[in-house]
Amino acid sequence: MLVTIIVFLLILSVLVLVHEAGHFFSAKFFGIKVEEFGFGLPPRAFGKKFGETIYSINWLPIGGFVKLYGEDEAGSGSVKVSQKEIKGDLSRAFFARPVWQRFIVVFAGVFMNFVLAVTIISVLFSAVGVPIPGNKVTVDAIVKGSPADKSGLKVGDWVLTINGTSITSTTQLITITKQHLGEKLELKVKNQKLGTETLSITPRKKYPSNEGAMGVAISQNSTIKKYPWFQAPFVGTKEALSETGAIANGLVMIVVQIFTKGSVPSDVAGPVGIAELTGTVVGIGPAAVLSFVSLLSLNLAIINVLPIPALDGGRLLFILIEGIFRKKVNQKIEGYAHAIGMAILLILIALITLHDLFRVFTGQPLIPK
Repeated sequence: MLVTIIVFLLILSVLVLVHEAGHFFSAKFFGIKVEEFGFGLPPRAFGKKFGETIYSINWLPIGGFVKLYGEDEAGSGSVKVSQKEIKGDLSRAFFARPVWQRFIVVFAGVFMNFVLAVTIISVLFSAVGVPIPGNKVTVDAIVKGSPADKSGLKVGDWVLTINGTSITSTTQLITITKQHLGEKLELKVKNQKLGTETLSITPRKKYPSNEGAMGVAISQNSTIKKYPWFQAPFVGTKEALSETGAIANGLVMIVVQIFTKGSVPSDVAGPVGIAELTGTVVGIGPAAVLSFVSLLSLNLAIINVLPIPALDGGRLLFILIEGIFRKKVNQKIEGYAHAIGMAILLILIALITLHDLFRVFTGQPLIPK
């Protein structure tokens, strides 16, 4: 339990610090004054000023933050800057920089989370490798008394063809089976001891949900492929983009269900569920932990880029509006929008957390199996 908590806090800290590092380095690049770079969240435990920036360690060991000079003048900061200070150091203030620079500084956090995910995936693809599906479909288990059992099919058989059609994937076998329920099928299989033989089997039209029409469990073989270091980043980027699309689609479905049905999808986990899943991946090994971190980093990037006030996406939206209409959004309006957005986010987090806790008290797994 202690190891899980430590790893969980470490993962969150790394993800948020990488995000904030994007804001920090892009601001430094454009000459924007960074007042503080904090590890953890306030209250402050220790701070040391180097140059013009305070580097602090804070008591809450989750993530971090970057405080930019004059950030509140854009409607999103927390420290007021006096008019005298603004006039004296206008060129260093965040709010006074061109729209495109502010956009890059805000977007840099999201970008860094994506880069972190690509880096981890690329390293795993190069050092550990990735499973590549083969074309061999094998029988893993047979239900007693089922059509598969009566046909003479055996555990370990390799399904070669069905009615003359070559079988190269489990999906293909399942699809063909469903298309011919109640009809006799000719299966050509290969057995290590008996060699190749042809069997007749008739998939059931009615069957227990946990057995399937044939009453057989099947799997597809796979091989581990490692990519050269110079190729891995390209494959890693492609994989990260694919995962990003899947996460975005899933997020849309979650929001739709919450607002249309008033319930949290069963496969959604909040902080409590993520903490439990952390313990699971820690038990699997370092590669699983790294893969988990890359997935969380992509989730953080996607959630942060959403055009919701209080998130980076909300700030980007106001910057875009300013760029289009050549006029800053009223600071009070933007401030109210960020406050409302934060309230909505907190409500959603609370709802999902309560959902996790309900599973704990009812003995259900936080992450559905």
